[in-house]
Amino acid sequence: MTSRLLSPLTRRILTVNVLPLAMLVAGILYLDEYREGLVVAELAALETQAEIFAGALGEGAIGTRPDGAQFILPNVARPTLRRLTAPTRTRARVFDAAGAEVADSLFLTGQGGAVQVEALPPPDHSDVATSAFNGIYDLFVALMPAGERLPPFPSTVPLRASDLPIAAAALDGEIGTGRWSQEGGSMQLGATAPVQRFKQVLGAVLLTANADDIDAAVRAVQFDILKVFAVVLGLTVMLSLYLASAIARPVRRLAAAADRVRHGHGEADEIPDFTHRRDEIGDLSASLRDMTEALWQRIEANESFAADVAHEIKNPLTSLRSAVETVARVGDPAKQVALMDIIQDDVKRLDRLISDISDASRLDAELARAAMEAVDLGRLLPALVQVHEIALAQVSGEGAADDKRVQSPRLVFSGESANCTVSGIEGRLVQVFQNLISNARSFTPPGGEIVLSVRRDQGDVVVHIDDQGPGIPVDSLDSIFERFYSERPEGESFGRHSGLGLSISRQIIEAHGGIIHAENIHDAQGKRLGARFIVRLPVAGS
Repeated sequence: MTSRLLSPLTRRILTVNVLPLAMLVAGILYLDEYREGLVVAELAALETQAEIFAGALGEGAIGTRPDGAQFILPNVARPTLRRLTAPTRTRARVFDAAGAEVADSLFLTGQGGAVQVEALPPPDHSDVATSAFNGIYDLFVALMPAGERLPPFPSTVPLRASDLPIAAAALDGEIGTGRWSQEGGSMQLGATAPVQRFKQVLGAVLLTANADDIDAAVRAVQFDILKVFAVVLGLTVMLSLYLASAIARPVRRLAAAADRVRHGHGEADEIPDFTHRRDEIGDLSASLRDMTEALWQRIEANESFAADVAHEIKNPLTSLRSAVETVARVGDPAKQVALMDIIQDDVKRLDRLISDISDASRLDAELARAAMEAVDLGRLLPALVQVHEIALAQVSGEGAADDKRVQSPRLVFSGESANCTVSGIEGRLVQVFQNLISNARSFTPPGGEIVLSVRRDQGDVVVHIDDQGPGIPVDSLDSIFERFYSERPEGESFGRHSGLGLSISRQIIEAHGGIIHAENIHDAQGKRLGARFIVRLPVAGS
């Protein structure tokens, strides 16, 4: 495994948690509607001030010519504008009826001429954090989508009313507001009102103001938002890292342990146990531990099976080798025939052993792939009994059928036949019952009886195979299901059975979710009457 400072899972968790928060804050920082509200309020205030200024000029800065025509007195209008604009940060201009500029609040006139007044910028008390924020803010504003494109404010000096549509409209008696762009990208706001005397328009007043205060207010709100965002972002990152460590670190430990097991350097105990978490990581840990335990059990079982196979094959091979070496040196035809019989028996034994070993080795894979289907044991077992009886009759021949039947164990069926359906692989279940019947035939004496019975026991179907043999030693009731169990009935030729039949049967039954075991049958006095094999399978659908 590759060690990383931030795993891909950690990066994904951080992205999922931080990105929506950043998008939300970016949307809030845009504040376009908030800024627009401030601009509208500022324009309304400028409009009100323009009407007040126009009213003041209409009352105190009007002169009369000899012909009776009235006009605005520039020398009176200039100080009036200065006094009116002193409490505010606005600039006022006055136009006469012809549209010429006659007064400007930023110009003072005296004996030496006109002097322009400029307000000094406020002292900069910003700290490093504020300066950094301003730089980020300017970058953010540059990245924001551009709003309405504003016309530039006229740069002509002196200004004429015809240069501004709202000023020209004011000379027609209308009140209006406007927005313009300035050098540097800032916004300038303005409002106009007509100067009237007895309802006669004698000129117009133009008030303008920079939107610096609005930008400062928006900046202040955005700065507060960013401070909250910084705190929330820090908490989000820490919680994301904690969440990632709670997920990614255990997963990395599980993956590393699984990697060690894969390379054969670890066992099931090396898989970390996170079952105490009671979550998906705990479930994964339990599953990996169970899987690894099953894997090592399978490996150990395969190693044991391979050792048992080597041991079981070695016996007939040794006998076969000895017989082959001897037959070449023996000149007596009778002894050669006897040795050839031994060779044939050993070959048959090897063939039987290899066939059973092959069947046992591929059984797990077949049981895992095959589809389960409904199998009615109430019909299957009587059919097996009938097949065995027919086969016995064909082997014995028609003339000696009755004598042969008397000498061979009789197979009978007893018990229920309804509601005994299980879910399984019919061919493999047939193999189990044939193995058990064959085993019972081996131990039942001639003329004896083998009884098959089936019944329903709540959620299970129970099958009994009873024989009349010598029974099973008490200490061997479980070991008979082990591979290559070698205890056989007296008189049976060596090597007739491979010793895998009962082991395969137990493997098949357990794969079907059932159990198989053996017990002895006793009479009232405790005398052993035979052996009983019990197969218990769950009912289909249970």
